[in-house]
Amino acid sequence: MIKISENAKTKIAQLMSEEGFNIIQDFVRVGVKSGGCSGLSYELKFDHSLGENDKLFEEDNVKIAVDKKSFLYLVGTTLEYSGGLNGKGFVFNNPNANRTCGCGESFSL
Repeated sequence: MIKISENAKTKIAQLMSEEGFNIIQDFVRVGVKSGGCSGLSYELKFDHSLGENDKLFEEDNVKIAVDKKSFLYLVGTTLEYSGGLNGKGFVFNNPNANRTCGCGESFSL
């Protein structure tokens, strides 16, 4: 399962609305791709089409879609949001990552 913090839920709802997505029927797509200074990097975008290999999670009307391959790397992850002057934006708190880069945007297992 992938969880979403309260701050992230609020920010996702705001951004989806600003970008013309409907929080009731559309979702956040998270994934993992090769790259970044630690080997793997996170992907985050809004989407409205599910693939046959997607898993869908819902928490307080916020839906997260993740493909099965990425899910293996992200199981147990919490998507968080840190705003303000020193905030990093969206952050993946991934218990599976053995090493992360300084910016937190890439990791390795």
